[in-house]
Amino acid sequence: MIGISEIEAAAERIAGHVVRTPTLRSFGLSELLGAPVTTKLELLQRTGSFKARGATAKLLSLGETELAAGVVAVSGGNHGIALAVMAAALDVKATVVMPRSAPARSVALVEAAGASLRLTDDMPSAFALVNRLRDEGLTLVHPFDDPVVIAGQGTVGLEFAEDAGELTDVLVSIGGGGLIAGVAAALHARRPGIRVWGVETEGAEAMSAALAAGGPVPVTPSSIVTTLSAPAVSQLTYDHVSALVTEVLTVPDREAVRGCLDLAEHAKVWTEPAAGCLLPAARQVLERVGDGARLGLVVCGGNATVGEIAAWSEGFGLR
Repeated sequence: MIGISEIEAAAERIAGHVVRTPTLRSFGLSELLGAPVTTKLELLQRTGSFKARGATAKLLSLGETELAAGVVAVSGGNHGIALAVMAAALDVKATVVMPRSAPARSVALVEAAGASLRLTDDMPSAFALVNRLRDEGLTLVHPFDDPVVIAGQGTVGLEFAEDAGELTDVLVSIGGGGLIAGVAAALHARRPGIRVWGVETEGAEAMSAALAAGGPVPVTPSSIVTTLSAPAVSQLTYDHVSALVTEVLTVPDREAVRGCLDLAEHAKVWTEPAAGCLLPAARQVLERVGDGARLGLVVCGGNATVGEIAAWSEGFGLR
C-alpha cells in the first residue's frame, strides 16, 4: 500500500515540473446539486489532466540506463499525452501505444510532442504490444500499475487535503485505478474519516468487475470514454480501492456527457466525459449520505474537443 511518505516524496520530486492546480468552491455546482461543492481543477494541469504528475514522478525516478533505453506507455489518451510531453521536456525518447479509438486530438498531441506512436485495434491489444516492447528493452511507464506513478497521482489528494475546506465525500473517476488509489491514500492519511467514492462509466467497469470477483479480471471496454477504458485493473490498484474506497458507482455514457455540459454551464469549466461522470455520481452520493454532505470533485481532465462533445451530445439527444 502506498503511504503518505511516498506521496509527499513524489510531491517534492515533481515540484517545478507540474502545476499546483486550483482548489475552488463552485457556487454554481453547489446550487445545482443542493450541497456545498469544492472542485480540484486537474484539467488545468500540464497536458490537460492529472496524468502529468505520475508520468513526471516516474521519469524522474529512473536511472540513466533506463532513460537511455527510451520509455514506453500504453494509453487511451491522457497518459500518452502526458508521457510524450513530459519525456520531451526531459529530453527522453518516448514511444506511446494507443488504440485506434483514442481521440484524434490525443493522437495529434502525442505526435506533436515528438513521441513515436503505435496504434492498435483495441485497448487489450495495445496492452499486449506495450508488454512486448518492454520485453524488447524499452522502459515501461505503466499508467496505473506502478507505485511511483500512484504516488505521483496521489499528490492530487495531498493538495486537495491541504487546500480545501471541510469535506465529507470526495468523488474520483476510475480507469485503471491509479488516480483514486493515490488520492484515497493521501486523503485518508490527512483527513481520517473522509469518504472516497469511485466513478466509472458503463462499459468501462474494470474496477467494479474486480470488486465483484474479489480481484482483477479482464473486461471488454465498450464505453465512449476511452480515457477510462482499461481492460483490467491491477492488483495494486484493486487493493487500494477495496481497502480505502467507500463504493464504486457507475453512470451511463449519456449522463457523463450531460455532466460535461453541466460543468461547462454551471462551473464554467470545459471537461471530458471522464470528469463529466462525476456529476451524476454526485447525485447518487447525496441520495446515500443525506443532509450535511460537503462534496469534493477531482475534475481529472479536459482533453475533449468542441466537436467531440457536440457529436456525443447530438448522438444522445442532449440539448
